[in-house]
Order: sequence, then C-alpha cells, then structure tokens
Amino acid sequence: MVLVLALGDLHIPHRAADLPAKFKSMLVPGKIQHIICTGNLCIKEVHDYLKTLCPDLHIARGEYDEETRYPETKTLTIGQFKLGLCHGHQVIPWGDLDSLAMLQRQLDVDILVTGHTHQFTAYKHEAGVVINPGSATGAYSSITYDVNPSFVLMDIDALRVVVYVYELIDGEVKVDKIDFKKTTTQNAN
Repeated sequence: MVLVLALGDLHIPHRAADLPAKFKSMLVPGKIQHIICTGNLCIKEVHDYLKTLCPDLHIARGEYDEETRYPETKTLTIGQFKLGLCHGHQVIPWGDLDSLAMLQRQLDVDILVTGHTHQFTAYKHEAGVVINPGSATGAYSSITYDVNPSFVLMDIDALRVVVYVYELIDGEVKVDKIDFKKTTTQNAN
C-alpha cells in the first residue's frame, strides 16, 4: 500500500492565506509516501511546507508559480501505475475531458492528475483515470468564486487504486471514494 497525496491550486498568499486548519491537522509527516501537486503553490514557503509532510514531492508548474524549474508535465511510476501530472492551464478548453484524455494518451499514463479549474473531478475514462484534486485552499478561480477546499489521497496497492476525495463543505470534512482496478493487459510501464 502506497499513499499518494494529490493537491494543487493553493494560490498562497494571493488568493488564500493558508490551507484550512482541518486539512492541516489531517496532513501529518510520516503517513504519505508521495505528494503530487498540480501547481500554483505560488511561493517557496508552500513548497517547503509540503516537503515537511513528505520529501518525495512532484510538482507541475502553474501559471502563477514563482519557481520556474517546475516542469510543464511530469510522469512517474508508483507501483503498477504510471501517473501523469500537469497543471491544466495548457489544456484547452480547461477541464475538458476529451482534451484531458488526449493528454493522458500523449503522456501514456494510467492516471492523469491535473488542476487549474479549482473544482474536484474524477473520471474513469477509457483505460484509466483522470483526476483534478481541486483547490486545497478553496481559492477562487477565473471560472468560479464558489470553491470548496479539496484534496485527493490515493491508496495504490498492486493493480488497484482507491481515490479518496476530502472536501470541506460547511465547515465539515466530507470524504468520498472511487475504486479503480487496472487490468493486466493495460500498460504497466
């Protein structure tokens, strides 16, 4: 079992002061093996904070990130799954499933994690999964001002991934899950 935290679109300090206190109390060092971030951390202090939670940190560059060394896209393999990471402002129209599926095929990944819309979405699509963890701080976007803070925790075990979405709604953390099993005929690179 490998736990992977997926989050993004924090926009600290420009659109949000910090992660919600209820999220910070849940995200503790030593529990998560990988963090993947869709970008828009904005400042180095957020990067440094995430490193305290887990040193294995992967970040795609958002259009508001000060750090220019973050890549536009990144792929990594965790267990039997190949993951792709992209902020999402490059995918037109923003959040469009067909456009995201095309990027997923280009990157040749089982799971594509992307952001930019600040809204949680997860789709089982074609032979894989497309996930947008939303905005971990609830920062507004150019698409909507009504954003519930959210992040995703993926539990990867052999050919199965359970995707848990944590969303702060009316001051309470709500959790939902999606289960995905990879067939052995799918690409396991």
